[in-house]
Amino acid sequence: MTDSAAFNPFDPATMQCPYPHYSRMRAEAPVAFVPEVGLWFVTRHDLVLQVLRDHGTFSSRFGGPGTAIAGGGGDERLKAVVAEGYPRVSTMLTEDPPEHTRFRGLVNKAFTPKAIAAQEPFVRSIVTDLLDAWGTRTDIEFVRDFAVPLPVKAIATMLSVPAERYPDVKRWSDAFIAGIGTLLDADGRLESERTINEFQHYFAAELERRRSEPQDDLLSELLAARLDEPGVDPRPLDTPEILSILSQLMTAGNETTTKLLAEAMRLLAQHPAEWAALQADPSRADAVVEEALRLSSPTQGMFRRVRHDTELGGVAIPQGSMVVAVFAAASRDTEVFGDDAEEFCPGRARGREHLAFGKGIHFCLGAPLSRLEARVALEEIARRVPGFRLADADGLRYFPSFILRGLEALPLELTAPVR
Repeated sequence: MTDSAAFNPFDPATMQCPYPHYSRMRAEAPVAFVPEVGLWFVTRHDLVLQVLRDHGTFSSRFGGPGTAIAGGGGDERLKAVVAEGYPRVSTMLTEDPPEHTRFRGLVNKAFTPKAIAAQEPFVRSIVTDLLDAWGTRTDIEFVRDFAVPLPVKAIATMLSVPAERYPDVKRWSDAFIAGIGTLLDADGRLESERTINEFQHYFAAELERRRSEPQDDLLSELLAARLDEPGVDPRPLDTPEILSILSQLMTAGNETTTKLLAEAMRLLAQHPAEWAALQADPSRADAVVEEALRLSSPTQGMFRRVRHDTELGGVAIPQGSMVVAVFAAASRDTEVFGDDAEEFCPGRARGREHLAFGKGIHFCLGAPLSRLEARVALEEIARRVPGFRLADADGLRYFPSFILRGLEALPLELTAPVR
């Protein structure tokens, strides 16, 4: 254990830039208890991997990212609002085997490499349309004008949401992440749960329609999905389970990609030699994406609950403790990524060993789609944007969450309109 008095994940300054804390913790106490929040933080690459791979000791049944922090309330008003929706059930993110095996196996059928690769022409068309919409403008707010609409349109189309309801997809996603890594007040939590109910009732009605009139889409696939594997529950997914899965797909399918795109552009703006190299060779986009993921890790970490008294990195952790596997810290570990691990170096050796998407059985299902969208976006931006700079480098602000870290806005000045 270490003296963690200097680290409070909810401190506003820490939320804006946690990396100096993570560097110190990796070096001095890679397994550290933070009494202010009642959480253990694991920051070293090898130890984070151990947590992610040992689901027999470190359980994913932590109740949900928004309720994992000590002090979550049992407000009667909140219970009443939640009761107006469908049961909030655990599925992929917050389950262990064998239940997790069933959920993941059923959903994997819709996210094969072939299925994701087939999305590339559609994703490229969205990117092209968004860049065309910039027209002759040279002042761009990149988050609003590109990083949000690209993944929202992509995941909304996968979920068969019509264009007029794209703004709802963003609202619904925001509601699901509202309490993750933040100190959300009672009124804020009530509002987010009401919005989640709206999401549930919309998709429950869509699922009911597909039970009588199946379509060639993901919703119908989830209704029809079956597993025939020894030791795995063969039951089809019920409505609350599908709603839980859809919420995870929708959130992971756009929130993390939005944050990744904004961070990639910020890094390129701050490293003009890398921007020039990408313009000269757009195939470098893949390397830029991986390095942006490593350095920025839109999902900074994830929770686990300790099943039994254990030891990690020589530190005793009691049963029932809540652990945060800090992907963002592990992905800057100098033992893995070199002495320049804090620097932006696309194509670095072992660069793809970052943990931005987790690892093990809970590796992010949407990782291939996020990588595809970011790669295609950077390829087209490199081809069509003559040049750009940060319009307000000193004014950049991150959302106040120690789990989901992303820029609130990214104002850019283009040197000339898009080509």
